[in-house]
Amino acid sequence: MNSKVDDFIRNAKKWQSEIIQLRTLLLDCGLTEEFKWRNPCYSFQGNNIVLIGSFKAFCSLSFFKGILLQDSNELLSKPGENSQSMRFFKFNNPKEIAEQQSIIKAYIYEAIEIEKAGLKVIFKTKEELELVEELQMALDNNPAFKTAFKALTPGRQRAYNIYFSGSKQSKTRETRIEKYTQRILDGKGINDCICGLSKKMPNCDGSHKYI
Repeated sequence: MNSKVDDFIRNAKKWQSEIIQLRTLLLDCGLTEEFKWRNPCYSFQGNNIVLIGSFKAFCSLSFFKGILLQDSNELLSKPGENSQSMRFFKFNNPKEIAEQQSIIKAYIYEAIEIEKAGLKVIFKTKEELELVEELQMALDNNPAFKTAFKALTPGRQRAYNIYFSGSKQSKTRETRIEKYTQRILDGKGINDCICGLSKKMPNCDGSHKYI
């Protein structure tokens, strides 16, 4: 047991009982308890298996390679539309966990077997990223723009694509693309600051002017 997880549970404003239940269940499955990304993390022979999460509306048990699980009970959800690997259970009360304990353990043991077999998630490459139609058209019609976009890291490409596709109206998507064309030509990500860091990075305090 990891003392940082003890602190995490002690300081949790919600879901303490649920987190304790999940912790006990995971340790019973023989996993190693660690503390990563500010959350309890459980691994097998150095490989991350699951992560306990605490959110406003629910607590969760997230499988790092959840996409490889059979999920015959259809209980797993995607954390986000663009999540390629992780899948998670959501819980709202201790009774849910108690009633599904045997099922949850079966998923955990399956995840362990996936690690033992050395199975890997095949992630989409940046060439396989499904671009919003208006962005694809802009790239096809502007070779320099296409070259600059492909030179961005996959994460930056994905961030732009998510933002551009966030509008239901084609005209708005086109306007967004036009607005950020020069930024892309300059090799900047949508979250990059003039200090050279992403606004999400801890060393950037967000006080700088964004390009």
